[in-house]
Amino acid sequence: MTKILFVCLGNICRSTMAEYVMKHLVKQAGLEREFFIDSAGTSNEEEGNGVHYGTRRRLQQAGIPCGGHRARQMTAADYGRFDLLIGMEESNLRAMRRIAGGDPEGKIRKLLDFSGRGGDIADPWYTGNFDATFDDVMEGCQALLTYCKGE
Repeated sequence: MTKILFVCLGNICRSTMAEYVMKHLVKQAGLEREFFIDSAGTSNEEEGNGVHYGTRRRLQQAGIPCGGHRARQMTAADYGRFDLLIGMEESNLRAMRRIAGGDPEGKIRKLLDFSGRGGDIADPWYTGNFDATFDDVMEGCQALLTYCKGE
C-alpha cells in the first residue's frame, strides 16, 4: 500500500484539494485498496477547521466528493507513517523538513515536480483563483498517480 500525505500551510485549501482529487483518481483507476491518502498543514492556525468553501465548491464543480475533513498539523511521526509527503510550494517543503527533522529517505517532494514542469501551486487563500489551483493540483495528482503505478 502506498501512503501519501499532501501538505500545505493551513490544510484547508490546497492539500485538501489534492487529497480529494487523488482519492478520486485512485477510485477511478480501481486502486483504492492500494493507497492511503491524507492531508495536513505545516501550521496549526486552521487546526480543526473544515475545507475552505472555495475548495469545496471547486471540487463539487468537478464532481469530486469532499468529505468531512478537519485541518490538522503535520507531525514528526507522519514522516514514518507515509511513503510520500507532498508539499505544494517550496516554503511547505522547508517547513516539512523542519517538522520531520530532515528528509533522510527523500520522501518530501513537491507536487508539480511529478508533472515534469515543476513550480509552486499558488495558494487560493491569497489569490482567490481556485480554478488555477485546481488545474495545477489535477495535473500534479495525475502525474503522481502515474509515478506511483510505475508507468
